[in-house]
Amino acid sequence: MSAQPDLPLRPMTLGELLDAAMTLLRARALPLLLTAGVLAALEQALLVPLRAAASLDPPWYEPSRDDFGTWWSLIAVGFATEAFIICVVGAVAAAAAGPALIGRPLRTRELWARTRPVPTLLAAAGLGLACGLAAFAGFLGWLLVYGLFGLVSAVIVIDRRGSFGRAAQLGSRGMRGVWTRLAAYLTWFAVRFVLGVGWVSAAELVGGNLPAWADWIAPVAWGLANTVAYAALACVDAVLLLELRIRTEGLDIALSRARSRGEDLAAVLVRTR
Repeated sequence: MSAQPDLPLRPMTLGELLDAAMTLLRARALPLLLTAGVLAALEQALLVPLRAAASLDPPWYEPSRDDFGTWWSLIAVGFATEAFIICVVGAVAAAAAGPALIGRPLRTRELWARTRPVPTLLAAAGLGLACGLAAFAGFLGWLLVYGLFGLVSAVIVIDRRGSFGRAAQLGSRGMRGVWTRLAAYLTWFAVRFVLGVGWVSAAELVGGNLPAWADWIAPVAWGLANTVAYAALACVDAVLLLELRIRTEGLDIALSRARSRGEDLAAVLVRTR
């Protein structure tokens, strides 16, 4: 049995929420990183031939002046795949976050049983497509789509009902959900960037030129960086959903009352209206 994380049953600051997400990630590292790693590897397998066809050089994959449109299309594909992956991994994180909040031990094999793969995959495909199209049309649209609808897999797994409408409803309350997701994304984007290209600076300092093995090591570096980032962002979504329900719907009060009455705390997590 994995260590049971301790998630605060109260509203949190942004820093506390990110810390709680990392606590959840450390406690459930195996299933979260395994899921994120497999999907991140598949993502790189999709992007590598597309980058090669567009003659984009690792590890920056910067656009050429003659073919900016192709580069922009690949950027949109990347935003689509990462939204899909974060949504799928978010279902695993959400399956762990609910029991963690109420202090209920949960074995890893029970964790998989709590995910809802069919509605999650359908929602992830829809979110990925929407994020990709919004990114292609301009990043303002992506900010809204990613921020408003990104909690959809946590809604599906924890609330057990509702999907995109419910995610947007929670995310738009005071826009706290939107800003928190975007802040977490930017934080982990910086981490990904350093891990994805930082080795180049070190290699160039040693050898003076980009190493010959950059073509294959760059996707590996980006894949490893994305694995950690995707799992962390998924945990942010799971913790954020619970925090928003505590902050705006009195989930903490409902759980305290149910505990005092000896009622099933898991039933309280399920949204009934």
